[in-house]
Amino acid sequence: MAKVFQYDEVPSVQTKSGLIKGYAFDGVHIFKGIPYAQARRFQMPTEVEPWEGVREATSYGFVSPLLKQDTPSVEIMIPHRYWPEDENCQNLNIWTKSLDREAKRPVLVWFHGGGFVAGSAIEHIAYDGFNMCQYGDVVVVTVNHRLNILGYLDLSFLGEKYYNSGNAGMADLVAALKWINANIEAFGGDPDNVTIFGQSGGGGKVTALMQIPEANGLFKRGIVMSGVFDSKMRPQRKGGGERIVTAMMEELNISMDEAEKLETIPYYFLAEAYNKVRPRVAEEGYYVGGSPLPNDYYLGEPLDKGYTEHAKTIPLMIGSVYAEFAFERLPFNKYELSDDEMEALVKEQYGERTGEVIELFKKSYPDKKVVDLLSIDRLVRAPSKALARAHAKQGKAPAYLYNFTLDFPSYQHGKPAWHCADIPFFFRNTDKVEICNIPGVSDRLEENIFRAVINFADNGDPNHSGLPHWPAVTPEVEPTMLFDATCTVRENYDDDLLALIEEILPPVKFGS
Repeated sequence: MAKVFQYDEVPSVQTKSGLIKGYAFDGVHIFKGIPYAQARRFQMPTEVEPWEGVREATSYGFVSPLLKQDTPSVEIMIPHRYWPEDENCQNLNIWTKSLDREAKRPVLVWFHGGGFVAGSAIEHIAYDGFNMCQYGDVVVVTVNHRLNILGYLDLSFLGEKYYNSGNAGMADLVAALKWINANIEAFGGDPDNVTIFGQSGGGGKVTALMQIPEANGLFKRGIVMSGVFDSKMRPQRKGGGERIVTAMMEELNISMDEAEKLETIPYYFLAEAYNKVRPRVAEEGYYVGGSPLPNDYYLGEPLDKGYTEHAKTIPLMIGSVYAEFAFERLPFNKYELSDDEMEALVKEQYGERTGEVIELFKKSYPDKKVVDLLSIDRLVRAPSKALARAHAKQGKAPAYLYNFTLDFPSYQHGKPAWHCADIPFFFRNTDKVEICNIPGVSDRLEENIFRAVINFADNGDPNHSGLPHWPAVTPEVEPTMLFDATCTVRENYDDDLLALIEEILPPVKFGS
């Protein structure tokens, strides 16, 4: 049966700033590129200037400029979309089944990955909100905001108007949540039932917003996907922005009494100067921007600074994937290796303690091949467990822990799940990402994950009949839902393994 597109007969929607017009497709209303704020460079966002007439909302809005042009790679694993860039990138997209103000559907607000320096609301094909809206009966919102030096560079030493430039990108997200709170009823959403979720840097945006008092009350729950980081990913650096910004100004031949030129110089030259001086300043151990800066506005990550009283009350889903940043091509076919051959490969890394590691690995992952030890994540799983445990100790809201451990049998002979591999399953978008389609596995796993997400957004509990019972983490016990061909729940199953790996191997750094 042909799907139905509608435009002329679809009503415009009244927002605080003016009327907007989207379109409908197969029963879902779609609005693209809605402006939620505006801002001068390095300064805090303000409300959008109202407009007259009806504003078209049928094209995606600009995305934040990047520090350098992306080079497409691993597209088979993570299909991307690229879009025109502009500093005026404070816009959002909405998918909804109803424009009835009384519908009061749960709202899911997506923050994209790419750290705090790259990415966009539409960068991954899997970010599309259509299926999540259609099958989940929720309102879906995806958000663009300022990134890198536009959103996270501290210029406060140059004057009061730049007092929070180090968190301008987070202030954009707060402005987006305020817009949603004020307008989402007109799109059938419930402003009192908003769940924010994101992956990688987007997950970091979730935990950062938990620690921004201005965002209190603007969302009810959070889902953090591969987005909990410790010093391996977030090295502590000295000072504020004076060192890096001064170096940029010297490179640009701008004197201190001409500092306001930084607001108007073309972005390309600004980024070029930053890229040139950043390595040297970073090598010296000084702040170089690129992530939120703790101050009176943003109080620092919960694992670093402790929970705010409000953050303690937010139910969380927290998780990671088995192999995270192991993107490199596997040089073997694990399905054809003998036990001795696999052990020999593992021994190259673990030496004389190989036997100990293999014994614990088999207890932790009885269904995996021993050689999968070479891909196991050392960056995200442990901090994710730590955050869930810390949240449980507050005793005011549940934290549900998961690990996406699926192997992809038709790609590199069973490559374990990589960073971003779970996103299509969360959005119910495996139909858009070819590599995610595994006969007899994908449909069932996608439904199990998707229903958990929708249930959590609806009432704060991811449990449903398709999954084994999934308890929340307690201060004593860490139940983890293993999302796999067969989903299971196991308690503290990899504690000893992860501890032994860290004991044996040298410290790992992001990028190594």
